[in-house]
Amino acid sequence: MRNSGIGFIGLGQMGLGMANNLAKIAAPFYAYDAVPAATDRLDGDDIIIASTLGNLAANCHLIFLCLPSAKEVNEVIFGAGGIAESAQGDLAIIDTSTIDRLEAIAIHDQLAGRGIVYADCPISGLPFRATDGTLTLMFGGSRLLFDRAKPQLDTMGEFIVYCGESGAGQMMKAVNNIIYDINIVALCEVLPLAVAGGLSTEALTQVVTTASARSFAGDHFVPRMLARQFDNDFPMEDAYKDILNVQRIAIEKRAMTPLVNAMTSSYQNAIAAGYGREPKSAIIKIYEKALGTEFSDQ
Repeated sequence: MRNSGIGFIGLGQMGLGMANNLAKIAAPFYAYDAVPAATDRLDGDDIIIASTLGNLAANCHLIFLCLPSAKEVNEVIFGAGGIAESAQGDLAIIDTSTIDRLEAIAIHDQLAGRGIVYADCPISGLPFRATDGTLTLMFGGSRLLFDRAKPQLDTMGEFIVYCGESGAGQMMKAVNNIIYDINIVALCEVLPLAVAGGLSTEALTQVVTTASARSFAGDHFVPRMLARQFDNDFPMEDAYKDILNVQRIAIEKRAMTPLVNAMTSSYQNAIAAGYGREPKSAIIKIYEKALGTEFSDQ
């Protein structure tokens, strides 16, 4: 059958590990990236490097996307020479990119009119979890497609959650990240205050990473804050779409979200101060500056 393959588009920090894991069970397996050199890092001699999006789409019945934003997703699907233009037979797309919930619904509806099934399935986890195949995947879309693609999803994630219909995956990702973001801002706000109040950074680190305040945010970011490591992590500007997702649903439901609003203000202030390309932990700098102190072991 001409379109019997499984394809993967987007071989960045997360997509590369996911594609390598999927390739272990998918045959034939096609891969594509807009940067041709990205395909050099793929493992496996049987992986077919697609020369164009059209070539991949014409040979696959199931395609995974892992792209930076809705702009790239729309270009890959609807652009000239894109997936929609070259799809053969019954095609399903599982999009692991993080985009706006309403954008995901709009893409789903537009593709449904062309006979193409689309599901949003954003991921959570650091690049090492993509490599290890232990990500959390949040699936929004057809339950039938979820069940059919479960073997492929299992190669990429340890926790695979069916969240509901189209858009539900993006909503779940946003909810998870907003709680995480509130936790990060709490650390950024309180740690400089604790130092200004006379507590040592060593003692603070020991307590907030072992006692009742312990969290993934603390485990990941507190050592990096202490070492003044504000690079090699996801830029807060690029993570801002999660905030927008939750803000829109809050407006739609007329919800009270004082903690979300306070957290959003901290993010906006940090971005306005020029820290947008740095990780979320860089928010601590605005609170340090206000207090004239620094959470550091330098």
